[in-house]
Amino acid sequence: MEWENQTILVEFFLKGLSGYPRLELLFFVLTLAMYVVILLGNGTLIMISILDSHLHTPMYFFLGNLSFLDICYTTTSIPSTLVSFLSERKTISFSGCAVQMFLGLAMGTTECVLLGMMAFDRFVAICNPLRYPVIMSKDAYVPMAAGSWFAGVVNSAVQTAFVVQLPFCRNSVINHFSCEILAVMKMACADISGNEFIMLVATTLFTLTPLLLIIISYTLIIASILKIRSSEGRSKAFSTCSAHLTVVIIFYGTILFMYMKPKSKETLNSDDLNATDKLISLFYGVMTPMMNPLIYSLRNKDVKEAVKHLLNRSFFSK
Repeated sequence: MEWENQTILVEFFLKGLSGYPRLELLFFVLTLAMYVVILLGNGTLIMISILDSHLHTPMYFFLGNLSFLDICYTTTSIPSTLVSFLSERKTISFSGCAVQMFLGLAMGTTECVLLGMMAFDRFVAICNPLRYPVIMSKDAYVPMAAGSWFAGVVNSAVQTAFVVQLPFCRNSVINHFSCEILAVMKMACADISGNEFIMLVATTLFTLTPLLLIIISYTLIIASILKIRSSEGRSKAFSTCSAHLTVVIIFYGTILFMYMKPKSKETLNSDDLNATDKLISLFYGVMTPMMNPLIYSLRNKDVKEAVKHLLNRSFFSK
């Protein structure tokens, strides 16, 4: 009976930046400003990809999905993080934590797979331009995007279902800003080797496999570009994929920095994260979605023209 009472958790305490009140206020302002930029930037990309007929192509369909994904991904955690910065109450219900885990993992998985699909699209566009309309027809690119979302939902549903069934009898303090699935797993008082194995398999399938597809695609793309004799042709070919490549480098580069950087013995032997690790994690979840629309708009003439056309139409309609 005592063991059963220990496993019934009503809520978790999200530690966040507790103990750093000055930092909390500073990062509330910074995070709020970034969130507004995310909503405006990605919202604008979604709007122009729908309204401008010139952008009704596979590339911009994927880009619209990526922008919608970034809005969903940040909305699962940033609003609650902003509230926790200003509130003394930093708790989240067990069910709320489960929902946050599910949505965050689903969005993250979907983004990995979607970036792989976008790399394949760029490969076909540059290496097989004559067959591009046939290979990347609407019957192909719509299921590819839908498959990315399906993979994210299934992976997240499976992992979250296994985590919420774990017995929790340790301290209910999550040393993070949100319910990150690995942080929650570590609080279980049962063997989590099965959960870790599932996570390893999922990481291989939905994170490393898309990364391998991206590496292969860009290896073939670069080899194809180098065969182009004119410098103007090489520049034009590279410009069609440079924005996506930049996004991939930022996305996967930050992941590798977060999870592969050397840790001290104290960190390895404890569940604690220092303030620097937490802030890196926070900005990973904010910077990438904020940078995506900026990268695509600054490096893409079609997007710039579409935005100008949309603004002019809005102005003259008044």
